[in-house]
Amino acid sequence: MPAVTAAETLTTRELNRATLARQLLLEREKLPVLRAVERLVALQAQQARPPFVGLWSRVEGFQREDLTRLLLKRDVVRATLMRGTLHLASAKDYLALRAAFTSLLEASVHSVLRERAKGLDIEPLVAAAREYIEEEPRTFEEVRDHLLELHPKADERAMGFLVRMYLPLVQVPTDAEWGFPPATDFALAESWLGEPLGRGPALDTLVLRYLSAFGPASVADVQAWTGLKGLKDVLASLKPKLRTFRDEKGRELFDLPKAPRPPEDTPAPARFLPDFDSLVLGHDDRARLVADAHRPRLITKNLRIPATFLVDGFVMGTWKVERKKATAALVVEPFEPLTKKTRDALAGEGEGLLRFVEPEARAFEVRFA
Repeated sequence: MPAVTAAETLTTRELNRATLARQLLLEREKLPVLRAVERLVALQAQQARPPFVGLWSRVEGFQREDLTRLLLKRDVVRATLMRGTLHLASAKDYLALRAAFTSLLEASVHSVLRERAKGLDIEPLVAAAREYIEEEPRTFEEVRDHLLELHPKADERAMGFLVRMYLPLVQVPTDAEWGFPPATDFALAESWLGEPLGRGPALDTLVLRYLSAFGPASVADVQAWTGLKGLKDVLASLKPKLRTFRDEKGRELFDLPKAPRPPEDTPAPARFLPDFDSLVLGHDDRARLVADAHRPRLITKNLRIPATFLVDGFVMGTWKVERKKATAALVVEPFEPLTKKTRDALAGEGEGLLRFVEPEARAFEVRFA
């Protein structure tokens, strides 16, 4: 029998640099925005602005209209995918990957609504909503009102949530500031895109795409990002095509053989990430990106993931924008004291971010809290 070779151990900093390289965060890359979106698989998009900020930090010369144009051309969509949350993905990827999340989304109706789900007659409700939205895009307030007319004694919020999870829907972009108004219309994905959804769950493809964008990673990491369980067998089946490593805790990690894994001393520039950025949510073990002592500060009381910034590749604080009359201020809140060199680097990067987010302002300042 051939000897079994021990898996190479990757340090936390090596994992950090590998992930940053996949995430376009070691340097801004000059590539088409659609390709950047697909490189990242999808961008977290519970709110409309964060994907624009995320791409500004990753793509050289990125402008708002670059993404808005793709949304209006229907090359990129905003829809529910990983973990049952809103993401921006290319239309091609959405059509291919949506089926992988069908079971997760449908199961969430029962896990979230619990007792409220028992009185819902699912098939007629979904059919009625499909027919109504197929006529023309609708806001969810309109969908709930329509269902309430048909079922006046039913729980309108529960019916709306059921429809949102069962039907493959995309949000309809407009010329609003960040592509979507607060009350967004929803359309059936197949009608909006003019193509059918992929029929199979495509779990192999999903896992490989994840590794390309977030690897090297463990089974637990893949499951945390997707929200799916039972992916151990998928990775086991793919293992002959992959390289395996160990982290410093001894966990088995999987990766694509030719994926970038830069040396741990590769320079990593200061970067600002938006709320809910996929980088922060991409792993079960986030030690490669944030120290354990700082992790509690990344989840607020209302379960928001705040906007963060990177120093030497690691999350070192949060930021927010304040606007007073003609002045836009970036308020930077570090987790620990920063050197003058680091503050200067953040100030330079931060002023560029302010000019991107608040182009109408006449004065810009970066403040360290």
